Amino acid sequence: MSDRMIPTKPNPGLGRWMRKPYKGGSKLGSDREGQPPSSNRLIFLDVFRGLTVVGMVLVNNPGSWAHIHWPLEHAEWNGWTPTDLIFPFFLFIVGVAIPLGLGKRVERGDKFKALFLKVLYRSAVIFLLGEFLAGFPYFHLSTIRIPGVLQRIAVCYFFAALIFIRTRPRTQAIIALALLIVYFIVMKHVHWNGYYVGDLSKEGSLASIIDRKVLGPHIWKQGIVYDPEGLLSTMGALATTLFGVLTGHLIR
Repeated sequence: MSDRMIPTKPNPGLGRWMRKPYKGGSKLGSDREGQPPSSNRLIFLDVFRGLTVVGMVLVNNPGSWAHIHWPLEHAEWNGWTPTDLIFPFFLFIVGVAIPLGLGKRVERGDKFKALFLKVLYRSAVIFLLGEFLAGFPYFHLSTIRIPGVLQRIAVCYFFAALIFIRTRPRTQAIIALALLIVYFIVMKHVHWNGYYVGDLSKEGSLASIIDRKVLGPHIWKQGIVYDPEGLLSTMGALATTLFGVLTGHLIR
């Protein structure tokens, strides 16, 4: 049975035709009667993305920074609040979109080089845009922050997309779980000179130490001793993106 939209009687109040899908239809109709859908994106993904953007706007514009309701604040360090879910949601959405955007090209046998260059280009654009925003308007290269939100999205997209292209869903799930397990083991059982094993404080955690040692003055200035989008913690972020990839497999 066709999944195109059937026009019903026009509603003068709306000033346009309403379209009602056949039972079992899963796509949005186009603006023209009888034309195929203009997009294969799933409605729920767009809704989820939109709600996440709304959450981001609320978090970044709480009204008064002197009187913020606790759900709109990040956790000081331990624990989490609804605000701390916004960025993981974005990474999850990026992961879901990977099978939807690259799946058909992989299935029809597009060359790896072409897919790699496409992924590399997208990642580079997002990363460089993040660096531009981090440096604007003065661009002090000696202290510009290298990690960041867009930079992490770029890195996670790059590796998650390559993993999607080269592996099967089962392997992708194993990689995601392995990332979390290795991250936990490293954080709990590896230490740096002068800090005790399993130190998870802002200053003493292995992730924070690596950021200071490797990135130096290029970390988040407000963090002082750590960067929330640092190097080692990207392992967990990549796992979140891969869980999105696995979800994308299920809804294709």
